[in-house]
Amino acid sequence: MLKKRPTIRDHSAEANLFARRAFIGFIFVVSLIGILLMNVYNLQVVDFDTYKTRSNDNRIKVIPVAPNRGLIYDRNGVLLAENRPVYNLEVVPEDVEDLTQSLQQLSKLIPITDQQTKEFLEDIRNNRRFKSQVLKSRLNEQEVAIFSVNQHKFPGFSIEARLSRHYPYGDTLTHALGYVAKLNKKELAELEIDGQATNYRATHDIGKRGIEKYYEEQLHGIVGSQRVEVNNRGRVLRTLSVEPPVPGQDLVLTLDIGLQQIAQHALKDTRGAVIAIDPKDGGILAMYSNPSYDPNLFVHGISSEDYKKLLNEDRPLINRVTQGRYAPASTIKPHLAILGLEEGIVTEETEIWDPGFFQIPNVDHKWRDWLRWGHGHVNVYRAIEESCDTYYYRIAYKLGISKIADFMDQFGFGDLSGIDIHEETTAILPTVDWKRARFKENWWPGDTISVGIGQGYWTATPIQIANSLSILVNRGVHRQPHLVQVARQEENITQLFTEEKPPVQLKNPHHWQIALDAMHNTVTKTSGTAHKAFKGVTYDPAGKTGTAQVVSIAQGEKYDAKKLKERHRDNAVYTGFAPFDDPQIVVAIIVENQKAGGGSIAAPIARQIMDYYFSAYPLDTEAQ
Repeated sequence: MLKKRPTIRDHSAEANLFARRAFIGFIFVVSLIGILLMNVYNLQVVDFDTYKTRSNDNRIKVIPVAPNRGLIYDRNGVLLAENRPVYNLEVVPEDVEDLTQSLQQLSKLIPITDQQTKEFLEDIRNNRRFKSQVLKSRLNEQEVAIFSVNQHKFPGFSIEARLSRHYPYGDTLTHALGYVAKLNKKELAELEIDGQATNYRATHDIGKRGIEKYYEEQLHGIVGSQRVEVNNRGRVLRTLSVEPPVPGQDLVLTLDIGLQQIAQHALKDTRGAVIAIDPKDGGILAMYSNPSYDPNLFVHGISSEDYKKLLNEDRPLINRVTQGRYAPASTIKPHLAILGLEEGIVTEETEIWDPGFFQIPNVDHKWRDWLRWGHGHVNVYRAIEESCDTYYYRIAYKLGISKIADFMDQFGFGDLSGIDIHEETTAILPTVDWKRARFKENWWPGDTISVGIGQGYWTATPIQIANSLSILVNRGVHRQPHLVQVARQEENITQLFTEEKPPVQLKNPHHWQIALDAMHNTVTKTSGTAHKAFKGVTYDPAGKTGTAQVVSIAQGEKYDAKKLKERHRDNAVYTGFAPFDDPQIVVAIIVENQKAGGGSIAAPIARQIMDYYFSAYPLDTEAQ
């Protein structure tokens, strides 16, 4: 067998191959080093600001700081709505690993009701998980101490001290002030649309009713912020900078808390409404609706049990002053007398015979006067003093509904008064078109007869009645009713509600005086329907009583309150002003379902209001 010959190695070729491979490897390594250096350059030079910001985001946290809500004072500087410190147990959901287990363990240390847990879980579903949510509010000192000792067991849970709204006068001012309560999903969505959501990053509450809602923008303030350094667990290490929040503006109302308390005391356990206005500027001196409720129940979340108690037939949640719809009754007779004088239906000397009823020609039905045997010969003065229905049946029939509606519209009936709260209704000033749209029926002459004494389809709110009298005593000048006098922030004071609405103009201005003189006689003359209520006063009042039917009484039957259900009895009404020569206060009172009329029930309440007012703000007799 032949022996294999050995291969001779080409060392030169191998050296060249190795050199080529080494060069390629060197180029590859250099390229990688170049890419690395390039990335280092980008990181350290080109993108330095970007990554520095991202790094700071990991160690620097911006915490929103809620502004203090503005305070609310009455006209004399008495504090009506304040901010009190409370301790809340709050949770940031995204910082809790097992929320269900944590809540179960925590409930063994601190009492947490099922309702509180339910509301908390609902809040989590409706809000972002990184936002702190209140689990339990108003912790006492013992609960704060217990949690503080065990806080290390509950990451994401914390005790936060916050200022919470408090209303020291409780149910006395509810329908005027309203209240604040927890922000809900709908309100958050509205804030997003309005571009206001960022201003509520640290806010849990918002105005829900009354002044608190109407002036939410002024009362809330502007959110601040705090930049803090945190560690990898999110614990704050130090504060880097602070942008303080701007507190909300304080509001000074036209209300007098003393007068408000007198109104509440006067109504006692009856359902009704009291409103008093300063006719010189439209400022509301008192506005009370009975029954009322404690607004503090809503601030921290009202329980379902407490809320159900408010849903009763007395309807305490309704502001009767601005939302209660009542027949204005005889309180509109002075206005209708002015219209009759303006249209020439009657004159200052005209007398009519009142047999105790009125009939439309060729109609058998009789519209009866409250005085069954009639008032005899009656002129415009006596028709107001003694509240003669027959006189106004006749005027209304000759005027027609269109003229009545057009004239009364100028006094604010059938329209919003413009008061600075949202809870208000227009009530009903009936017209031909209104009845056709509402009932698909024509307007009949008999419909107008009832309107002539403020009954029938006509309804009004107490604030409309008071506002209409304010216009009358001002001889047509219309000053818009309002609750807030000024907004105040440090040294800056903003005056609110200085504009007037278009005035009511008469062909003969003397007709104002005729109606006012007759209202004066209603109180000062012994035959006047309000004489007994104001006997012996030291000031000089004027006014008009009214009794509004709630249910119809069949013709020929006599009204007997004892035979009627309590809810079917008449409403007692009174509207008046004082002093006669220089009116400083206008009042309107409505007391529901009474056994007697306005002169016996409502007028004495008006006297209590005026007695207090003129004792607190005595007349300058020298000036007069």
